[in-house]
Amino acid sequence: MARMMKEMVFQDCPIRNVLSRICDKWSLLVIYTLNAHNAEPIRFNALRKLIPDISQKMLTSTLKSLEADGYVNRKVYAEVPPRVEYSLTPRAETLIPIMDHLIEWALDNMAVILKDRQQKAV
Repeated sequence: MARMMKEMVFQDCPIRNVLSRICDKWSLLVIYTLNAHNAEPIRFNALRKLIPDISQKMLTSTLKSLEADGYVNRKVYAEVPPRVEYSLTPRAETLIPIMDHLIEWALDNMAVILKDRQQKAV
């Protein structure tokens, strides 16, 4: 009963809802990479080259999810061969200062975190 109540209370939590999307393995990196491209649209293969360890399938899935939530614009050109470009929406651009703070925090704390992690693994 307690578990059911907890799930009901937190099921519609906006923080949980948003973070479940943007805090997966790839979403923030895709957003950050699109932003680093100087607000210019970028094609799929160029984006994949900028994130070399992401698979084609995972990049496709991540872009679809980010597009569905309104973080990424997808523009398809009626050309042969087909051309598709991706860019950030204004909503995603509001995440950039928050991401910058998170990156700064990670850089400031990573050495200590790795040390703690190594000590706990022993």
